[in-house]
Amino acid sequence: MGPLSPTRTMRLWGPRSLGVALGVFMTIGFALQLWGSPFQRRLPVLQLRQPWAPSPGPAVPSCSPRQRLVFLKTHKSGSSSVLSLLHRYGDRHGLRFALPARYQFGYPRLFQASRVKGYHPQGGGTQPLFHILCHHMRFNLKEVLQVMPSDSFFFSIVRDPAALARSAFSYYKSTSSAFRKAPSLAAFLANPRAYYRPGARGDHYARNLLWFDFGLPFPPEMRTKRGNPHPPRDHNPPQLHVLPSGAGPRAHTLDPNALFHPAPTAADGHSQTSSPATLDLGSSSFIQWSLAWLDSVFDLVLVAEYFDESLVLLADALCWGLDDVVGFMHNAQARSEQDRSTVSNGGLTAENRQLTARARAWNNLDWALYVHFNHSLWARIKQYGQSRLESAVAELRARREALAKHCLVGGEALDPKYINDKRFRPFQFGSGKVLGYVLQSGLSLQDQEECERLATPELQYKDKLDAKQFPPTVSLPCKTSRHLYPTA
Repeated sequence: MGPLSPTRTMRLWGPRSLGVALGVFMTIGFALQLWGSPFQRRLPVLQLRQPWAPSPGPAVPSCSPRQRLVFLKTHKSGSSSVLSLLHRYGDRHGLRFALPARYQFGYPRLFQASRVKGYHPQGGGTQPLFHILCHHMRFNLKEVLQVMPSDSFFFSIVRDPAALARSAFSYYKSTSSAFRKAPSLAAFLANPRAYYRPGARGDHYARNLLWFDFGLPFPPEMRTKRGNPHPPRDHNPPQLHVLPSGAGPRAHTLDPNALFHPAPTAADGHSQTSSPATLDLGSSSFIQWSLAWLDSVFDLVLVAEYFDESLVLLADALCWGLDDVVGFMHNAQARSEQDRSTVSNGGLTAENRQLTARARAWNNLDWALYVHFNHSLWARIKQYGQSRLESAVAELRARREALAKHCLVGGEALDPKYINDKRFRPFQFGSGKVLGYVLQSGLSLQDQEECERLATPELQYKDKLDAKQFPPTVSLPCKTSRHLYPTA
């Protein structure tokens, strides 16, 4: 995890590319000396660093915005809000998205490059066509690297499995056979094996959904045949002793031929590389090995419970500005009466605490992911600076509130019954209402365009990008071509 290491960068670039880059830097340096102060006076206009960051001396950009991005969009983890800011950024900068033919890349099957619209196998060393890969998939590194360059910025988001379980049960109750049979989430978690059968249709939503989305293999005891009454060997949330994801540099190029071989990790004072053949897949070693592999692939993993803090770190890692990560929440469900009561009472009831413990135990692999990436997030926050982060988060929230008041009727998300414009009405699925936005009237054309970007739900925005990248061909009217391009 963390920033690209010099070793990895050298391996990606190669000696010839480094020579070219050195020549470019020497040319820039000569130009700076030649042009002197007139050029320096223009630099503030070109400033690329975050507006809240202190200026460390001369106003010379220390980085360039990252624009080759792979975002693993996990389910029910706040990922739609991250997707929204990626849609906006790419749309505003004319970047090209790797889009699915519909709205997901063959999920729940593992990602395949052939499912990317417009993808053609690269040959002759040509550059990849795409800048951003960000729609729902089950992660498959080997195939992702067929579409995106290996030096892309890889990131994702995780959520506390207890909160995720509540959201997933409401959203996927009609999709998961286990959820459908259970009268309530509490009943399901009290005796999950009465409802859950590994491999049953839609039941990947009912247990360790994050682990599944990351494309990780499951231990043998979790791949039991239907009807096996025995619980998994490690049913309780594991007490992990894992390296934080920012603890060491990622000193290698992502290798599509080593799909589940993590980078070497320090264990007992020695450097070693684990492999499936040397692991007891029923022990915590299997979890540690899987987390180490994720650390070797992903540059950053956001945490939904610290969403704004995560966005600040994302902006810093990508060398983006604050406005690039300011946005509205998307695909959020209206709170139930019980949720509102819990918030108003200032904490969890004994019943809710029991449900939380059971959800984390049942989703023990997801809990391991969450603990690990929560630790790594706070390691990065410490490196970034706590006071600096607090200032940035305050500015981000103030900017979001100002945009909401300026753009939105009521300044907040609304029940879908109030949203008449289909462009802004979110897709309704599950038992809970998915909230959306209504734009203020009387906005200037420029503000209208930006407010539309902020308020457009993910499905409509994907259709917009699709039409932009793959405009329908103009042909003479004829009976056989009238409905080649269905409306959204």
